[in-house]
Amino acid sequence: MKEKEKGKESGRTSHLLWRFGTGDENDSTKFKGVRLPCMPSRVLHLRQIPDDATEADVISLGLPFGKVTNVLILRGRSQAFLEMASEECAISMVNYCSSAIPYIRSQPVYIQYSNHRELKTDNLPSQANAQAALQAMNTVQYGNVAVTSAFVPEGAVPPSHSSVLRVIIENVFYPVTLEVLNQIFSRFGFVLKIVTFTRNNQFQALIQYAEPANAYYAKMALDGRNIYNACCTLRIDFSKLTSLKVKYNNEKSRDFTRFDLPASDVQLPLDPAIIAAFGSEGIIFQPQVGTGGFVPFAYIPQGPVTTSVASVQMSNPGVPGNSVLLVSNLNPEAITPHGLFILFGAFGDVLRVKIMFKNKENALVQMADATQAQIAISNLNGQKIYGKFIRTTFSKHHNIQLPREGQDDNGLTKDYSNSPLHRFKKPGSRNFQNIFPPSATLHLSNIPSSVSFDDLKSLFARTGSTVKAFRFFQRDCKMALIQLGSVEEAVHALIELHDYDLGENHHLRVSFSGSTI
Repeated sequence: MKEKEKGKESGRTSHLLWRFGTGDENDSTKFKGVRLPCMPSRVLHLRQIPDDATEADVISLGLPFGKVTNVLILRGRSQAFLEMASEECAISMVNYCSSAIPYIRSQPVYIQYSNHRELKTDNLPSQANAQAALQAMNTVQYGNVAVTSAFVPEGAVPPSHSSVLRVIIENVFYPVTLEVLNQIFSRFGFVLKIVTFTRNNQFQALIQYAEPANAYYAKMALDGRNIYNACCTLRIDFSKLTSLKVKYNNEKSRDFTRFDLPASDVQLPLDPAIIAAFGSEGIIFQPQVGTGGFVPFAYIPQGPVTTSVASVQMSNPGVPGNSVLLVSNLNPEAITPHGLFILFGAFGDVLRVKIMFKNKENALVQMADATQAQIAISNLNGQKIYGKFIRTTFSKHHNIQLPREGQDDNGLTKDYSNSPLHRFKKPGSRNFQNIFPPSATLHLSNIPSSVSFDDLKSLFARTGSTVKAFRFFQRDCKMALIQLGSVEEAVHALIELHDYDLGENHHLRVSFSGSTI
């Protein structure tokens, strides 16, 4: 009773607290270290919110995972609700927070799904600040990008800037690798290229995003934060460069749009544009360092962190840089090695797949290299497939062993090393530039002229899909866009129909599209 009385601000608000308290609240002693089982929802329940937390603080936790549509802070109860634009965004956030605790004002915050499907906060006097914060922080427009956030003064417009960031890491107590930087900065948009080097005894990096907005938001969110416990501080500014030129994919430089680039064992010269921008004196490349098993925090705390690096290492035994993925929470009644090969093959070339014999909800997927594995994680972790939200992480294994001769594993292990369906085996292929996250719109190609819209609609209907829209390309009728009823439907259709024989020696090619109809 005392806790409820403390939370009452008005009669209307107390009614709201009662509504949102039901089903989501437990004693803090029960909550610590325990996540109550709950179906995924786009509404998230946050606990142990600092008393001085603002709506902007809570919203900022969700923005790296997608648009935030509503927020409610229960003053005096150390709780809040965060409503994401989609269930997929909420799932990605919960999955990531399961191994990286977010912080608000140096205080750890715990997140779980709410039992509520949406937040209804209309006409609440206390929601005026929330709506203002939402409007300020969610104004992200891509293309001619302008990002308005809590970091921009009210009424101000963000200055024009490059999509390339210059990052200096200070107090480097633990190694910071290119993979670590990619994991951190990719939370704010697709990272195209990274170049790392050392200048004046300072470890630095140049990071190029696909859009200037991503660079702006990453700078505002990460500048001055620590990667690890009280060390490895990020100092970020916009680069004078507008684009990076990467010649090699290795520990020091990476072009995530070019998997065909060679690695080099020799000392690499910097691009002349980099030397011109920063001066050539004292520039050398950082020697190769191992990851040491350390995993970066997804949310870099605003103050000292109580969680030790060792505990983070234990929470994620996977090895960043590995090409083998652990895929869990699969639907064992529907998933097959071929299905995993086709789905993960949209983000890289799959060499081998193994579904666990004793636990068919888990599988190993071996990609062609670590970069393709990282891209697959970024795009498929938290995706709903055959009714279940899968989790995709790096595996502790570095290779998938094939069954010994004479050993029967019921066809659960498959070798696809020489498959003709690999999309990325040709150096310089356009497929490298056409990787998009799962969406309800699919790109179809290699369609023979005898196949009509009705034929394709009937074909997709057989997979359980609802066709919402369809359009042939005007200049090339062998290609088309098809919009299905949901992202999950599109995932199923891609798995079942990629390489489908349409006749006339034409096999349908299906991929996720970055466009809409």
